[in-house]
Amino acid sequence: MSKISVLGCGRWASFHAWYQLEKLYNDVTMWGREGDPYFADLMKNKKNGYIEMPKNLRYSTNLAETLDFADTVIIAISAQAMQEFSKKIGELKPENKTFVLCMKGIDQNTGERLSEILRKNIPESNHICVWVGPGHIEELTAGQPNVMIISGDDKATVKHLINKFESPLISILSSDDLIGVEVGAAAKNVMGIAAGFLDGLGKSSLKGALMARGCYEVSLLIEKMGGNKMTAFGMSHLGDFEATLFSKNSHNRRYGEEYILDRISDNIGTAEGVGTTKAMYQLAQKYGVFMPITSTIYSILNLGASKNDVIYDLFKTTTHKEFNYE
Repeated sequence: MSKISVLGCGRWASFHAWYQLEKLYNDVTMWGREGDPYFADLMKNKKNGYIEMPKNLRYSTNLAETLDFADTVIIAISAQAMQEFSKKIGELKPENKTFVLCMKGIDQNTGERLSEILRKNIPESNHICVWVGPGHIEELTAGQPNVMIISGDDKATVKHLINKFESPLISILSSDDLIGVEVGAAAKNVMGIAAGFLDGLGKSSLKGALMARGCYEVSLLIEKMGGNKMTAFGMSHLGDFEATLFSKNSHNRRYGEEYILDRISDNIGTAEGVGTTKAMYQLAQKYGVFMPITSTIYSILNLGASKNDVIYDLFKTTTHKEFNYE
């Protein structure tokens, strides 16, 4: 039995706490902000809209104590909250921890990857890994098996985590391309919104083209940023992307569908892909990568672009060659 700390109390944080206890039989402490009504409700009722939490789950609002509890620390919070949260972690000066980021996104103000944000705030003795890939909580907790991926700053640590976290429910692959894994995972949420646009417009047959063209433009950005362009066609992007495109459980897909139909309500909430769209657009400009799908989603969400032109704009190119935008 290992000790695991889970920082966060939302959908994915609650899944990882459940998974560590129910499937791996580890000892788990979950941290949430003091005064957070969602966390207070979780502590009181031991369940949320997705999962009934195990009775032996520990709860804490003390970040220092939760960090001290375990050497392996899972973080699953909103990507756009990572800047401030990582500073709070850094102030506690953790040593010799393995941080596992189970979240997807890029900072919309700086364009930084989540591991970059955490790394600049914590001592070098700590390792940082990213655990992402396809899967929806509703399906995983129902016992539907899946395949995910872990990448990190140290090969031995990645191998150790895979051995530690694999189960009959989740098989885990490894990747040496931390840049590609993070960018691909974040970009999946942007493409999920695009898929929702197509569903809302009654053009779902175009999701095949969206998958192919979306992966291609993301691969170009990954390569420009120093990663392996083939990572876009692996589990962190294409694998997760496909699970998102056709799932009723995808928040980003549903958000896109409701947005294009002018049906956004408080019940839906802002999808993680909205902030990531802004970050991806800025990275495309910075690295000089032509990304028509990303640019179209950004223009509609942020610039008031016409929804009537979305079909053309999503797939416009400068040539008719499939793998050449020049």
